[in-house]
Amino acid sequence: MFYVDDNPKASRLLTSVLEECGFRVITKNDPIEALALCQRTHFDLALLDYEMPLMSGSRLAQEIKFLVPDVPVVLISGRSFLPSAELAFVDAHFGFGTVLDDLLWTMRTLAEPKVARMPDHRDRRAMTQWADST
Repeated sequence: MFYVDDNPKASRLLTSVLEECGFRVITKNDPIEALALCQRTHFDLALLDYEMPLMSGSRLAQEIKFLVPDVPVVLISGRSFLPSAELAFVDAHFGFGTVLDDLLWTMRTLAEPKVARMPDHRDRRAMTQWADST
């Protein structure tokens, strides 16, 4: 999991809680550095603070989705409501009054490995042709 929050004290606290709950966490305090790291690191979920200098969490979410479209993004903020435009590239938003258990459950659900779909008959034919050729 990739966690970006410009507040070092808050990020240390939440990172500690997340690790106690079984998450492996890569933490960055600068959204620009975080974006650079996204280009060379694999992660299964991005947890982003909304209010950061230089780049908002919603803008960082957009950039992350551009680089790794299948990675779920969770945005956390001190606000109970954000305009829908701010959530366009976000899979879940948790604001003021969020219960930690709700955040953890959503993160676990979003980070679960996706179940592979069964191929349809055209895919099976292509797979059989590939298998026969090897």
